Amino acid sequence: VCSRGNEPRPKTMPREKMASRIQIIAKQARSTFKNLGSEHYDNNKVFLANLTKLKNLLTEIRAQDLNIEPRVADPVPVPSSPPVTYMQICENDVFSMGVFLLKSGACIPLHDHPGMNGMLKVLYGKVRISCFDKLDKPSNVKKEIAFNPPLLPYQVDILWRSVFRSVGEFTESCGPCVLGPQKDNLHQITAVDGPAAFLDILAPPYDPDDGRDCHYYSVIQPAAEEDASVHGIQQERWLLEIPQPAEFWCVGESYPGPKVTI
Repeated sequence: VCSRGNEPRPKTMPREKMASRIQIIAKQARSTFKNLGSEHYDNNKVFLANLTKLKNLLTEIRAQDLNIEPRVADPVPVPSSPPVTYMQICENDVFSMGVFLLKSGACIPLHDHPGMNGMLKVLYGKVRISCFDKLDKPSNVKKEIAFNPPLLPYQVDILWRSVFRSVGEFTESCGPCVLGPQKDNLHQITAVDGPAAFLDILAPPYDPDDGRDCHYYSVIQPAAEEDASVHGIQQERWLLEIPQPAEFWCVGESYPGPKVTI
C-alpha cells in the first residue's frame, strides 16, 4: 500500500463522470493524428510526443475495459462461421477504431494500409505479426527474373519487391504494434494457441475513394531461389497482389463497451 504521509487525499471524480479508458484513447488518437501533412513524421516533435502518449495509454487497455469477455476455442469448428469478426467503436475523417476478434488459428492475410498510420493492441490471447515494407517497383522483372509458375502478363504490373521487416508474438501484456505510411505498412496477423482479440486504430481510415483501399498480397519466390533456405528478417522478398483469399472473411458484431464520442 502506498503512503502519502500527511498530504491531503486528492478529490476523486464520481465514477459515473470519469471518462472511460477507451474515451481517453479516442481523444488522444484524434490529437495525435489530426492535421498531419506530408512531412516526415520522424522529424515532427509534436506528433512523436503525442504518439508516445497514445502508446502509453494503449499499453494499459484491457479487454474488461471494453466489456469484452475472452473467448474460448470452439470444441467443434463450424465451417460456415467467419474466422474474424469486427466491433466498430468509432470512425471519423481522422481515424477509425475498433476491435478484431480472431478464432483460434485464424489469419488476417498479408495486406497494406496505403498512406496510413496504425496501432494494434492485443486485448486477450496471442497473435503473431509479420511486417513488410514495399520497395520501389523494379523495371526489369519481365526480362530478367523467372518465376515458377511463370507470371501472367498482367501480374508483372502487380508485383512488388519488399523487405521482410519483422515477425513477433504479442499478448495483452505487450505494448502496441505500430505501423507507418512507409515503415511496417504491410502485415499479416495470426491467432496463436487459441482465440485472440486486438484493438485497432487506423489514421486516416480506409477510403477507396481517396486512394486508401485494402490490397492483399502473397509472398512468392523466383524459380532460382526455390531450393534456397528460408529467407530471414531484413531479407528482400517478392510480393504479388492477389484478390482477398477465399478462406478469409470478416463480419461485424455489436460493440459492448463504453460509448465513445469525439
